[in-house]
Order: sequence, then structure tokens, then C-alpha cells
Amino acid sequence: MSAFIATAPDTTSPERDTLSNDGWFPDLSLSNLRETGRIDGTVTGDRLRELARYAALSINARLREFRAGNEGAGYRSLAAVPSSRFDGESRLLVLYRRAVACLLKADVMERYPDFDSTGSGERRAEDAQDNAGTWRRNASWAVSDITGATRSVVELI
Repeated sequence: MSAFIATAPDTTSPERDTLSNDGWFPDLSLSNLRETGRIDGTVTGDRLRELARYAALSINARLREFRAGNEGAGYRSLAAVPSSRFDGESRLLVLYRRAVACLLKADVMERYPDFDSTGSGERRAEDAQDNAGTWRRNASWAVSDITGATRSVVELI
């Protein structure tokens, strides 16, 4: 048995790497999102772009009120909103990219659970669904951290 696992190469062309956002939220690098989520080339560049667009639109919608309040206060972009800095960058930008990357990864995990249809493949697909929930939770927590909301997980019995 070999420990070698082949992965498909990234097919995103450098000129299509940037996903232009709406002007208030920052543009996103598809290669950075791919690297953050450890998404290999099995997800083509075009498919990754489409899923990343959905993830960014979803996070932007969740941050609608946060944006409106800060635009009303005169801040022309997320980068302009006063925030502590981490590694030379606004904490809010770091969290925004994390939210988008986590939501993107969750979508990828749900759409590409596994190519193996054996019993072990089915178990891995179920595990992928559980892990997708973890990535969605992390996206929600990043949004909560941006807005200053508490992280609450409530389960009804």
C-alpha cells in the first residue's frame, strides 16, 4: 500500500484569480481561498469562482446591517472601519476572508463528498457532511466576530 495521494492541480488562470467584490467589501483571491480551504484542482477554476461568488454574496448579506451602520458613520470600505491590526492588516479583513473561505469550503464539501461509492465511501461522505457543518459554524463565528455579536450555539431538545 502506498501513502501517495494524487491531487488535481489548480486550473485557475492568474488573470482570473481575483474575484471583484462590490467595492465596500474587499476583492478576493481565488488561489488564497483555494489554499485556505485546501481545495485541490478537482474543483475547476470556473466552478470555484462560482462557489466563491455565492459564498461572498452570502457573507455580504449577513453583514448588511454592519455595513449600513459603518457607511452611515462615513466609512467607505471595510478596510476603513477602525479595528485593531493583526499581522499588519485590519482584523476585520482577516475575519471577512475567513468567513468567505469557510463558507466556500462547506459548499465544496457538500458538493464533492467523495468519488468512492463503496461502503467506506458512504461513511466518508457522511463525515464530510459533518465537517461541512463545522466549516459553516466557523463562517458564522467569523461574522459574529466582525459584528461584535456573541457566539451562541443553542440546541433545542
